[in-house]
Amino acid sequence: MIECEGLVKIYQTDEIEVVALQGLNIHVKPGEMMAIIGNSGSGKSTLLNILGGLDKPSAGQVRVGEWNLLKMTDDQLVEYKRKTVGFIWQNNARNLVPYLTAIENVEMPMMLSGKLDRAYARQLLEWVGLKERMHNKLQQLSGGEQQRVAIAISLANRPSLLLADEPTGSVDTQTADMIMDIFRRMNKELGVTIVIVTHDLTLAGKVDRVIAIRDGLTSTEFVKRNPNLDLLSQEGSRRIGEAHEEYVVVDRVGRLQIPKDFLEALNIDNKASMEFDGDQIVIKSPKKLEGNLNEKK
Repeated sequence: MIECEGLVKIYQTDEIEVVALQGLNIHVKPGEMMAIIGNSGSGKSTLLNILGGLDKPSAGQVRVGEWNLLKMTDDQLVEYKRKTVGFIWQNNARNLVPYLTAIENVEMPMMLSGKLDRAYARQLLEWVGLKERMHNKLQQLSGGEQQRVAIAISLANRPSLLLADEPTGSVDTQTADMIMDIFRRMNKELGVTIVIVTHDLTLAGKVDRVIAIRDGLTSTEFVKRNPNLDLLSQEGSRRIGEAHEEYVVVDRVGRLQIPKDFLEALNIDNKASMEFDGDQIVIKSPKKLEGNLNEKK
């Protein structure tokens, strides 16, 4: 569903140049529900904006389904955003029209695409638990209810890809769990591919695969050993969950990002010693030279 190879994004002004993505590689299968995590400034939101057609990459390759996002015309970009991708923002103000009711908000993207389906709009609001609230104005809905309206809006035109940027960032834990249950149902029943960007490790631990981004590159990947398990670890920010196994991602030319805490534990700065014993690769801190070769005796 998603193929990113060597993806680069550079923001440039007259005085400064910021490299947000510097050769990112990510692949997502159709029908998958996965999460992307990373510190502030790691590039995860930039990636989501590119996948959503809201920003253009500077270099590399990025495809979503049949679409090549580097070669689309303006008309194709409009069609892509209307038919292929749905977007959920953390800030409800970007999802919703405040003077419309819940049902009218869901019908809005249908009307813009010329395919109004009131029965489907009602069904979406029933799926997100708002059957009795669909005719309420937004100011009559709680923040969690507004976020559920936003989920229904994102699915109004039956997209094959749903992008969610911190979808539970402004709601309480109970509502966050409800939103994740809705995502699982939509993923299973509609077959929509769901990519969630989050800093919440508890939320990330509730999906089968998590990709960590660091400094604009894919660093590590966490894959749930048993999808039926959902045991979370509280040992630190590097661990997603006891049910997940961590992998270091290797790109096509053999580059990998070693977790920073591993490098610090070995006192590795910019060089490392590496050995291959026929069965495994061992990375160690460089051997210290005995004495100073430049020192005269």
